[in-house]
Amino acid sequence: MYEFGGHGPDIVLVHATGFCAATLGPLAHNLGRHYRCWGLDLRGHGRSDRPPDGNFAWAGFATDVLTVIDHLGLDQPSGFGHSCGGAAILLAEEARPGTFSSMYCFEPVVMPASARALVMKKNPLAEGARRRRETFPSAADAFVNFSSKPPFSDLDPEALRLYIDGGFEIVPSDAGGDGLAIRLRCRREDESVVYAEAAHHEAFSHLHDIGCPVTVSCGELTDAFGPLLRDAVADQLPDARVETLIGLGHFGPLQQPPAVAASVLRAMGTVPGTPPS
Repeated sequence: MYEFGGHGPDIVLVHATGFCAATLGPLAHNLGRHYRCWGLDLRGHGRSDRPPDGNFAWAGFATDVLTVIDHLGLDQPSGFGHSCGGAAILLAEEARPGTFSSMYCFEPVVMPASARALVMKKNPLAEGARRRRETFPSAADAFVNFSSKPPFSDLDPEALRLYIDGGFEIVPSDAGGDGLAIRLRCRREDESVVYAEAAHHEAFSHLHDIGCPVTVSCGELTDAFGPLLRDAVADQLPDARVETLIGLGHFGPLQQPPAVAASVLRAMGTVPGTPPS
């Protein structure tokens, strides 16, 4: 759990699969003039422990969100979620209506039954996660490696640095001796299971129970949850707005934090401007 600082009403920021709260630091910085920003590492991510039984059903991510809100004593904060984080805050609101005053979901992993069925048959993200490189000789080596190839090469440099800082731990080097290396905190086997479980939660079926305003956005250049899925989610929500962020992909909140923060502030009516429709 992290307090990013800022002034104003509370907002809880929830990260995407495989990432950690630290990566949302630049977004929080851009929201801080209007919100007091909080974050959390979902189970098995960042500095949070993995579930002892290895159960990564996404209902657990909703429990993580609700636990942090209760621990902090927050009264109807706003919520921001990116990808898995978007599903987590929607699931949390479904589990306990009235938790949030408003929500902003950037490409939430929430799918109708037809899309879930396709993902159950073939899930390239789950397969790819098992092949991820877990260790690097140093943080500097990791930064150079990630900076050289997409999607990480498209990230804001500070968000990438914070990902390495918060998403890796120091371990003994495979070379032996007294040498050290860094290793992903979110183990690739766990990340693969998280991706596989994405097709099993039923957030989509209960979207009609969410009463607070929700903005559902996507990146113009996304290869993931684009306008069709965005609109399918919004159509099920009683009070929804949609937006497309120009020039961004699925990792938009980590690519251009100021642009996403500006969209959040507009959508929630925090700064002058008409919310997107």
